[in-house]
Amino acid sequence: MNLPVIARITGFFSSRKGAKIGIAAWLLLVIVLGAAAPGAKDYAISAGEGNVNDSNPSAEAQRLLSEHYPQSEGLPALLVFHAEGALSGEQLGRIASYSEWLASDGKPEDVEGAIPYHTLSDPERKRMISADGATLLLNVELRQGLESDRVLDVLDKLKAQWKSNGDPGVKLEMTGPAAISADTLSLFRNADFVLMIATVVLILVLLVAIYRSPLLAVIPLVVAGLVYAVVDKAIGLAGRGGLFTIDKQSLSIMMILLFAVITDYCLFVFSRYRERLAVVDSKYEAMGQAMAHVSEPILFSGGTVLVAMLALFAATFKPYHGFAPVLSIAVAIILLAGLTLIPAIFALFGRKAFWPFVPKVGEGSAASASAEKRRVPFWAKAGRFVTEKPKRVAGVLIALLLLASLNIGTLQYSFNLMKSFPKDTPSRVGFELLESRYPPGQLAPVSLIVEVGEDASTDTAFADKVLALSDRLMEGGGVSSVSPGVLSDDKRFVRLQVVLSSNPYEPEALDLVDRWRAEGKELLAQSGFDADRASLHIAGQTAKQADVRSMNERDTWVLFTGIALLILIMLTVQTRSVKMAFLMLLTILLSFAATLGLTWAVFHDLLGYGTFSYRMPVYTFVFMVALGVDYNIMLVSRIKEEAKRYPWKEAVSRGVASTGRVISSAGLILAATFGVLITQPMQELYLFGFAMAAGILIDTFLVRGMLLPSVLALAFGDKKARIGEPAAEPRSSRIRL
Repeated sequence: MNLPVIARITGFFSSRKGAKIGIAAWLLLVIVLGAAAPGAKDYAISAGEGNVNDSNPSAEAQRLLSEHYPQSEGLPALLVFHAEGALSGEQLGRIASYSEWLASDGKPEDVEGAIPYHTLSDPERKRMISADGATLLLNVELRQGLESDRVLDVLDKLKAQWKSNGDPGVKLEMTGPAAISADTLSLFRNADFVLMIATVVLILVLLVAIYRSPLLAVIPLVVAGLVYAVVDKAIGLAGRGGLFTIDKQSLSIMMILLFAVITDYCLFVFSRYRERLAVVDSKYEAMGQAMAHVSEPILFSGGTVLVAMLALFAATFKPYHGFAPVLSIAVAIILLAGLTLIPAIFALFGRKAFWPFVPKVGEGSAASASAEKRRVPFWAKAGRFVTEKPKRVAGVLIALLLLASLNIGTLQYSFNLMKSFPKDTPSRVGFELLESRYPPGQLAPVSLIVEVGEDASTDTAFADKVLALSDRLMEGGGVSSVSPGVLSDDKRFVRLQVVLSSNPYEPEALDLVDRWRAEGKELLAQSGFDADRASLHIAGQTAKQADVRSMNERDTWVLFTGIALLILIMLTVQTRSVKMAFLMLLTILLSFAATLGLTWAVFHDLLGYGTFSYRMPVYTFVFMVALGVDYNIMLVSRIKEEAKRYPWKEAVSRGVASTGRVISSAGLILAATFGVLITQPMQELYLFGFAMAAGILIDTFLVRGMLLPSVLALAFGDKKARIGEPAAEPRSSRIRL
């Protein structure tokens, strides 16, 4: 495809004058933004699990609950006191003394209040102790709006007080929202810095090992550092302006994506640059010719990733939607750097960038090319093999990938955030203690609010209706107990607190909430309420997670369909062939399915994991499909170029041979970069890291290297193909390829 505007842009930044201007402009941008703009982390928050418009049913129910049943708005911390056996009278006395301290002026100033265990009657105290007598739960509320580091400080003081004045035979664990916030901070304190250092060192080591050239290893990291400085400040400016919410997790993924993609683009550019330096004396002219061939693939590969990130704006779930602005800004700036900064830097360094293996004019001859093939025979042999026996190669690989995909239907997803924390995390330890010592439903009771539609005090049968509703709930199963109804001050709402008989975060509980919502009118009518005027609202953690499940299911379909269609359009524009674009997309989707199936097999069947985070499919699909297109675009672009001079199968073989080394190197680095996430403490992150690393390797070596070439060889036959046009040489070029 002829892209004159892009050719002029890359041609300018490949010239002697343009290269200097380009580098100076990027350095100036870094300096100006560094002085004037805040960093993205200054405005980063945890987006939480909810609807971007806070319009889901549980949020509306929570607003009604807060409005008509106002309670303290403090941040809950659950203090779990537990011993090996039943708590003794002396131990309970120490807990009472601790409770008295929590009510005194000596408590931390950010503690709003606590259940006054020390003033309760004996029957009330007994209700706070587990059935086996070994555990006591004490609720404490911290000041709302505390930063995570302040929450951690307060909880440390609460622990220190018990350690100093409590009973050594009784351990104190903490869970609940406050403890989860503090543990998240502890787990990820300096995590981004460590992640960046690990990523940089890994890329550096791999580049040196693969290319044995110090400058070729350092230059991509320098470029990535400059681009990261611009991206970080650009996102920070948007955060300061309130343009969007910056999600903390998206910043970690953005940093890895940035370093990986910039490194890929550097590899693509200097691989073609080295070819041209072997036949062109001027380093600037050589870069102009190189960019004439790689600018289109970079534009379309970056554009494909960009549209995938923009598609995330269609998500209603906050964690997915929160990725969209951060990653869209990052990818747009990365793409700009790929077309301007990278060619400028390599053009300025010229042959010195390849030291000690400096390319010289004349090495582009047929003899030298033959010698190069002898030094790197694998991909030349692979290209010949897949085009000589395309049916066999395609059949075997499709069968293997389908086999790996078969167990996707058995995937089990968890909607319990605590399951993603390491097992020894204090808040998870405390949560699992409560889970094992108390009825599971008591961990998070469900609040049912009946909006009566009239003044209930005028209805003489109102109490009977509420009792009938309680009976209906109990008869339906899944309910352990229902508390007596509580009327609101305006007598127009009644609240029932329901304790489920199952874990409130498990699918059974979520299914029950969904059933109540679907049958709400019927439940009210059967209980004697006027179903035309009354309505049922459900609040609490179980209702919230039921909404999360619904939003996740909706967004999964929307994003999978939307991103696949957008990528298909981009590939069709780039290849000018619907058939070729469709085949490319199918191989990528097959690669994704095999990756998800393989990841589940490894962690479920071999390592014994019961569930995955429900976000895994979406995260893996968005990043793997978007990034997987890059290598296919590079391969197909080279095949199209070769097809102008050779029969189609020969062009496919030459395309595989020519791009094999650089794409496999880029794939190894990209896989290793995402593999760094395996070191992260959260299950969601290290599973995502493993899936991405495995998927990229599958895509690089099996799909891009063998499956796609064999499919293209079969689909378009052994003839001179006219599918699109190869990249045109710049007018200044005197060398015809």
